[in-house]
Order: sequence, then C-alpha cells, then structure tokens
Amino acid sequence: MYPQLSYDKELVKCHPTSRQMIVEQMEFYAFAHFSVNTFTDMEWGDGTEPESLFNPTELDADQWVDALKSAGIRGLILTCKHHDGFCLWPSAYTEHSVKNSPFRDGKGDVVREVSDACRRGGIGFGVYLSPWDRNCSLYGTEEYNDFFCNQLTELLTQYGDVFTVWFDGACGEGPNGKRQVYDFERYYALIRKLQPNACIAVTGPDVRWCGNEAGDTRESEWSVLPVRFADPDEVAKISQHTDDDSFREKKIEDTLRDLGSREFLDGAVGLRWYPAETDTSIRPGWFYHASQDDAVRSLDTLMDIWYRSVGGNSKLLLNIPPDRQGLFHETDVQRLREMGEYIRKTFAVNLAENAVFTADKDDGYHTADHLREDNYNAYYKPFDGENTAEITLKWENVQKITHVVIKEHIPMSQRVEKFVIEAKTADGEYTEICAGTTIGYKKIARFDAVETDTVRLRITDSRVCPILSFIGIY
Repeated sequence: MYPQLSYDKELVKCHPTSRQMIVEQMEFYAFAHFSVNTFTDMEWGDGTEPESLFNPTELDADQWVDALKSAGIRGLILTCKHHDGFCLWPSAYTEHSVKNSPFRDGKGDVVREVSDACRRGGIGFGVYLSPWDRNCSLYGTEEYNDFFCNQLTELLTQYGDVFTVWFDGACGEGPNGKRQVYDFERYYALIRKLQPNACIAVTGPDVRWCGNEAGDTRESEWSVLPVRFADPDEVAKISQHTDDDSFREKKIEDTLRDLGSREFLDGAVGLRWYPAETDTSIRPGWFYHASQDDAVRSLDTLMDIWYRSVGGNSKLLLNIPPDRQGLFHETDVQRLREMGEYIRKTFAVNLAENAVFTADKDDGYHTADHLREDNYNAYYKPFDGENTAEITLKWENVQKITHVVIKEHIPMSQRVEKFVIEAKTADGEYTEICAGTTIGYKKIARFDAVETDTVRLRITDSRVCPILSFIGIY
C-alpha cells in the first residue's frame, strides 16, 4: 500500500494554471543579455557607466528572431534593465537609458524593436527587469518600490503581450548602504493586473529556477513542490549576489537534488505546481565578450542540456548575447541552426503513428489509442486505485528506434514515479532498453538503436493512477 502524505490539504494546488500551461508548451526559449555591459566587457555594471557607451550601430532584432527560430526556440526574454540600471527603453523615470545614448540619435527603443520582431516572427516576447538597480538613488528606500512599479508598468503597457516577467534574486546595497526590501507581492499584483497571462519567474510564483546556471539538471524533476519554495527569500538564498565567474559553473547542490519525493513532501504546509526552468548561456558569460568567440558551447553539449531539460520535465532558457554591433555572432547563429537541424531530423517521423496501441487495463473510456496524438484533448487512464499500467505498441514490421517520448496529462497533475521501457527481441522475450523515475510534462528517453516490432511501457509506480497524454517513438 502507498503511504498517505501528511500536509495541509487546504493549501494544495497540484495542477498548472492556464498561464503555466502556455510556458510548459513553449519548452525552449531564449534570453538575450544586452546592456552597457556589452560595451564595457563586464558581466555586472555598477551603474556609473556613461549612457554614451551604448551604441549598437547595426542592431537587427529580426536577425535575432530568425536565428532563434532556426533552433526551434519559441520565445525571447530581453534584459530590459540589468543590475546596472541602464534601461533599453526610453523610461520616463530615469536618465540612465537609451534616450541619452547615441543609439538611433537618442530616439531608439531596443525593447520596441525586439518586441516587434518577436511578433513579426511569431515567437513570444518576455521581459527581464532587475529588481536591483545600482544607478537609482532611491534604492534602499520605500520610494524605490514606487519607482520599480512605474518602470514595470511602462514595460507591461507599451509593448504588447508578454509571456513571462523574469526576476532574479540579486539584492545588494544602495547608495545609502541599505539593501532594498522588495515588495514582491505588489509587483506580482501589478503583473496580474496588466498582463494576466504572463508567468512570473523565477523569483515568482509561476516558474521555478532550477538552482544553477551551468545547465545541470535533476534525474527526478518534480513540478509539485512545497509552497515554501515559491517564497522570494528562498530563491534569494541560492541566487548570485556578486559578480562571481565561478557561480556560473556551480552544479545543483546535493541538498537540492530532491525537491519532490514523497519523503520530501511529507509534512509540508502545502503543495503547489511550481515547474522548473533550466537557464544557461551558450557562452561562458551571459553578456557578449569577443574573447569568448571561440568558447561557444559545442552542439553535443547543447543537445545534452536540451535532452536533460526539455526531455526531463524542465524548460530550457538558453542565453544568446548580442554583440556590440547589435547582432548575434555568426558562431552562435551557426550553433542554433545546428541544434534545430538535429532536433527536426531526429523527431521528423513518429513511428508510433502506425503502431497498434493496447493496454493491460483502462477505465473503459480513456483507452491507450488516445496516446497517439500529442495534445490534451484526450488521455489514457486506468481505473482510480490502479497505480501501475502496461502500454504496448506493435508494428507489422520491425522498426529501428532510438527515442521514446512520454508525456503525462499534466492538467491532472504529475503522478508517475517509476517506469520501464522494453523491446521485444527476436526470441519473443522483452528486454529493458530504458528505465526512469519522473515523467511530468515530457520525458525523452534516448538509447542506442534497437530493432523491434513491439515496444512496451510499464508504469511500475505512481502516486495515484497514472494518466498519460502522449507516447511517441522515433
């Protein structure tokens, strides 16, 4: 029998909201770190940089979007203001912005150009606004929260729909020697009012930071966590607070490897749907540095991160920093194109479309054949109280397979704790080709090529009856 978890059931929200579903299905989106740091060769500016430094003479946001789309990337988050306080839009609330730079003769608006390019290209647009502002004299006072909300209002009312608002946990001292007390609840309420469909990440209630910037992932990634993990103070504890190159290389600490097991959840005050996002850069740094042109991550490395994040119940947020001209560097563009070609070629043909689906049990309505289509209109489900299931796919002829994609029906939460994938051999016996723990939004199992006419997925452990929405074979 399965033990009953102990928690406050009045505080349980174990299903994604409509806004969370939008981001879940985006899967792979991008960051673009761009600011005065691009021109000072720094990662973190101190807020004293003259506005005259910012002058990308060939900025082409359409080039960015085209490069992202070639990789299959579905959205772009722009660092509208980093910790240095320099605004990529002509904010009415500070002089430290593009309006006092030579860019477009002082009439430029990078946020406008990027948001418009995203809409033209059919991808989502998101905003990053650093709560820490090292230029603003109000930082460290209550008035700063008014200032921050005013800038947030500008971004959320002047540039169309945004799919996410991204806050990090950095918090340093202001000119008065005090750290700012961020009024996050006020920020969240403002976002909900002005952009109700936008997710708030990662110092926010909708999307969770994976806990590192190196592209490290968990073997078992759960989307249902104790409510305390959405507390901004919890995020701040593990966030970067100084410009430290080594921070970008740190992996997930062993103490943070398990965030969702039964043992970890037992006794929690409450539970919530709080899915992971893996953020990392295509280069060693987050901002562009010419010295790193030869250090762009290899295709193998990027694809390994993609498999472990997108294929491991996380989203992938990959940073591509524009250079001083305002363009993505040709090496970065090439790598994005290679990623897209690899993904499209690998998943071009779903062999499961021509297979016969059967299951050892179902509830009479939600049969295994519903797993053929990748959508949430239908799903497979055994009777309530059943915690295991076997789904078999059979072809008339032998198939050569290297990947199995499995998706749970997450509108009804995440349930599966352990599974095994088996292939029937020539002698009629089944042999294990892959085994795993969590599935969640998506699990991509990859393995050496196997030739078989029958594949079987066995769900061997589930919190309650397993509910699946899709199985693909490639």
